[in-house]
Amino acid sequence: MILLLGATGYIGEAFERELARRQHEFVTLSRSQVDYTRFEVLLEFLRAKKPEFVVNAAGYTGKPNVDACELDKAGTLVGNTLLPQAIAHACAAAGVPWGHVSSGCIYSGAKILLNGQVRVEKDMTRPELHAIVEKSPERIAGFTESDVPNFSFRDQPCSFYSGTKALGEEAMTGIGESYIWRLRIPFDEFDNKRNYLSKVQRYAKVYDNVNSISHRADFVKACLDTWALRAPFGIYNVTNPGFVTTRQVVERIQKILKPARTFEFWANDEEFYRQAAKTPRSNCVMDVAKLLSVGVKIRGVEEALEDSLKHWKPE
Repeated sequence: MILLLGATGYIGEAFERELARRQHEFVTLSRSQVDYTRFEVLLEFLRAKKPEFVVNAAGYTGKPNVDACELDKAGTLVGNTLLPQAIAHACAAAGVPWGHVSSGCIYSGAKILLNGQVRVEKDMTRPELHAIVEKSPERIAGFTESDVPNFSFRDQPCSFYSGTKALGEEAMTGIGESYIWRLRIPFDEFDNKRNYLSKVQRYAKVYDNVNSISHRADFVKACLDTWALRAPFGIYNVTNPGFVTTRQVVERIQKILKPARTFEFWANDEEFYRQAAKTPRSNCVMDVAKLLSVGVKIRGVEEALEDSLKHWKPE
């Protein structure tokens, strides 16, 4: 039996659907039933129910976006740092392996191959870097699981949300047997305020950058496959291989959905942060070679994006 925490959330719902599709025995647990944020309460539950594996999809993202986390720093810290730490200790004490939904938002930028040298560029909005993305995408590489987060409390500036997600990974590392699954900008064919494709279509102005993104169903399948395949415990970047620019996403929306609107883009970072955002945003490219190396199969980003738009289901 698998225990699923955070089943009512955007990613938790997808885990619940996939577990049901696989006909795997599982139970969901809400905080109103059992306050699993408390170590001793969760440990007692684990020892009584004896699950074979625990999935934690609970966390604090802020609504409507990460700017809200700046207004509730205590709640953000509890949800993203103290909660995974408590679950890690409880699972270790009960001898139960588990997986935790983390975030790729602890990185900024990408790795660029220039003149035979690889260097990290944190700001991919610079015109000369955008030219490389458009004309020589093979020269762009993503961050690997061994790269130290560069958008965190230890490498600022960062959002408070990203800082707590990075700190959460630190807090649980080395405790028991666990997977850390890094999600990045979820999307799929279902119109939803948490869906990246929905957000792009509703923004008054669009912020152009370069990102790896995660199809929601592909993400949860890949996460559960790491356990099913008994892949080595540790950190895994779980995004659809490749990357996209926001302009490329907009072009596909226009081509496939043909919305009755035009899309405007923010002129630059200065304008975006002056008018639309209160805290720094993570934009990054991630490397999924480790995930693929353990036998997990996941569609490329172009295929997943195209499929989602062709099967788009308006709210």
